[in-house]
Amino acid sequence: MRKQAFAAALLVALIAAPTSASAQESPPPATSFEKVTLDDFPGEPMNLAVLPDGRVLHTTRAGEVRLHNPRTGLNTLAGKLNVYQHDEEGLQSVAVDPNFETNRWVYAYYSPPLSTPVDDPSTPVTNEGDAPETGTAVDFAPFKGYLQLSRFKLQGDTLKLDTEEKILQVPVDRGICCHVGGNIDFDATGNLFLSTGDDSNPFASDGYAPIDDSPNRNPVYDARRSAGNTNDLRGKLLRIHPKDGGGYTIPLGNLFPQGTASTKPEIYAMGLRNPFRFAVNRKNGDVYLGDYSPDAGVANPQRGPAGQGRWMLIKRPANYGWPFCATPDMPYVDYDFATKTSGEQFNCNAPTNDSPYNTGLKKLPAVAQPDVWYSYDTSPLFPELGPANTPGGIAPMGGPAYDPTPGNSSPFRFPNYFKGTPLFYEWSRDYIKEFRLNGRRLAEIRPFETFVDNPMDMEYGPDGALYVLEYGDGYFAENPDAQLAKINFVRGNHTPIPKVAADVVSGRAPLTVKFSSAGTNDPDGDPLAYAWDFEADGKVDSGDANPTHVYASNGTYRATLKVTDRTGRSASAEVLVLVGNAQPKVELTTTPPAEGPFQFGDTVTYTVKVIDDTPVDCSKVTVAFVLGHETHGHPQSSTAGCTGSIKTFLDGGHTGAANLSAVFVASYTDPGEGGTPGLTGSAQVRIVPSAGPTPTPTPPAP
Repeated sequence: MRKQAFAAALLVALIAAPTSASAQESPPPATSFEKVTLDDFPGEPMNLAVLPDGRVLHTTRAGEVRLHNPRTGLNTLAGKLNVYQHDEEGLQSVAVDPNFETNRWVYAYYSPPLSTPVDDPSTPVTNEGDAPETGTAVDFAPFKGYLQLSRFKLQGDTLKLDTEEKILQVPVDRGICCHVGGNIDFDATGNLFLSTGDDSNPFASDGYAPIDDSPNRNPVYDARRSAGNTNDLRGKLLRIHPKDGGGYTIPLGNLFPQGTASTKPEIYAMGLRNPFRFAVNRKNGDVYLGDYSPDAGVANPQRGPAGQGRWMLIKRPANYGWPFCATPDMPYVDYDFATKTSGEQFNCNAPTNDSPYNTGLKKLPAVAQPDVWYSYDTSPLFPELGPANTPGGIAPMGGPAYDPTPGNSSPFRFPNYFKGTPLFYEWSRDYIKEFRLNGRRLAEIRPFETFVDNPMDMEYGPDGALYVLEYGDGYFAENPDAQLAKINFVRGNHTPIPKVAADVVSGRAPLTVKFSSAGTNDPDGDPLAYAWDFEADGKVDSGDANPTHVYASNGTYRATLKVTDRTGRSASAEVLVLVGNAQPKVELTTTPPAEGPFQFGDTVTYTVKVIDDTPVDCSKVTVAFVLGHETHGHPQSSTAGCTGSIKTFLDGGHTGAANLSAVFVASYTDPGEGGTPGLTGSAQVRIVPSAGPTPTPTPPAP
């Protein structure tokens, strides 16, 4: 009843609120925008950052920092960090120092390998990289690790890894999924904001609050130890000020004053589940943050509310409640996982953290109200966000607000209509929305009529265009529709659209390749100038539309075509040519096969066959098990070796959900030969459960 009354009052307030002049403006039509591909081969895309000169950095989970140069149209590897990869861990994010033009610092948040156990491919029945679900502190100790926030110098197009200055470490429990978080942004005074996930396993709590403190249970199943802990950096938005030489100081105004017992002074906001993307408004310091939802499809009086995705306009430090409350009027129930009994609802006005793993304050700040919250059904308050079944899931992302630069004459800049309007994007629903503000409060939600395919990150560039990294449809790989792109506002003329192809893309040197630009066009009918760079070295090799080139040396080449119209607008496309090293062909066979029969709880055996022009090392073959849900997936485990078995399971939070599947992704990177870099091949098998009754939820194998 309280929740309904609050929602009704809020709806009345939103309707009755005066609308700002900017909110009354009509949006530009969809035809005012164009989407231009910058990198069609982005790896498994994670995060992007636009440099002051218009170059774009973007990361892969495997540790690569890639660089797009708009002047040449080339995409190159700026650097590769050595990272630990299990479930969601790896290289998370990259950011550019506000004073980059003078100090050249680039920040990265990543998982160093450390001495964490990894799977031994010689024991296909056992996965040594999976942390135990039950045991003692001694059993869990080898999986204690951390994520590292560091900065590196970018010299030219190269990230100098030997210049690393370590800023901050976030301790985590490894070997079990999930929630890394990991976005970076700055305010106007140079304070660094870092989002961190709750580092808790959601797959044994039926989609409700993971607060399992049963005897001998791995603490990773209790999010009170992290997101609800005032003395822990996980499940938070942190705010620090980096120091010269490494380390940081604490700015004034965080949630807990420095020196407060049982607290971390770095915390700006707490009670977050997986704040995957946020953006800071450098005009006023506001933070626009999206927090991912649990998976419960319906409310349960014995457990708590249905899953809620949340968006917060954070004006001041606050506690947003996870895992005790979704909103001030949506408490979870204090559930005893050992006895399977429900206690009282948590008090959102004064939450109490009585977890045995809590090292912070027992009495927590009152739960703050998010500005937007929505579930799997269409929200009566925010119907513009749509139902989850089209296409599915709840994955809110906090995007940036446009801040026009005085004197910016770029033809691609967004119009002032977008000034001060934060963008909201949904990874699982494939859209961007305008969150129109009245002052510093949400007044209206409008569509942004440009299609995006699983948007992973976005940022306005110095030219006033919107840069977008798209994950595409698929699981933990470079998906066919993944890309780095930019969205331009069109002023009178459009950017040309290049197309490239080659008659052969691999072979031994010398290799003769016939290139084609067939299909390249200019929407305005302008004549085009062609510039081919066959070896991606910054030199124009041919101005022909369909040239031929002979590769005399081994290597992996991103042959790039840049086309330019009469107004100077240009775009590029590329084709990968592999000389001296063939890309491995990976074949994955499972029992049961893709067509089943299969039910969650079955053990799936697999065989990976790799065909390569160099000897295959089965210890380098990895196979990941992903719980597929609609178009996204939840990583469950990964193993190594050409043969093995994986025990599947279905957590209670997904029981009854539509379009579930068990996805197995195999990949292999060869060592390279003759000076060529290693190349990666992958394959996946998606097994859909057989028709019949929904199986009883089962935990993963010990």
